[in-house]
Amino acid sequence: MAEPIVAQKGPYKFETAAGRNYLWCACGRSKKQPICDGSHSGTGITPIIYEAKEAKTVWFCGCKASAKKPLCDGTHKSL
Repeated sequence: MAEPIVAQKGPYKFETAAGRNYLWCACGRSKKQPICDGSHSGTGITPIIYEAKEAKTVWFCGCKASAKKPLCDGTHKSL
């Protein structure tokens, strides 16, 4: 299995819509960060589903190393 690539050393501010699911890019290769575009194919890494229960702003992990994936936990500060 390939290692994730750091897409950016900081979180992505993202507006969610209530009742919608989002596929968070876990590999770092997507051109549509932080959302999956299928670039993980062949890496052994799969996207993580984020279920938005309500419309709100979330901070998706950009470094792909958060312990609270897909949300940012500040791990990027130590990279």
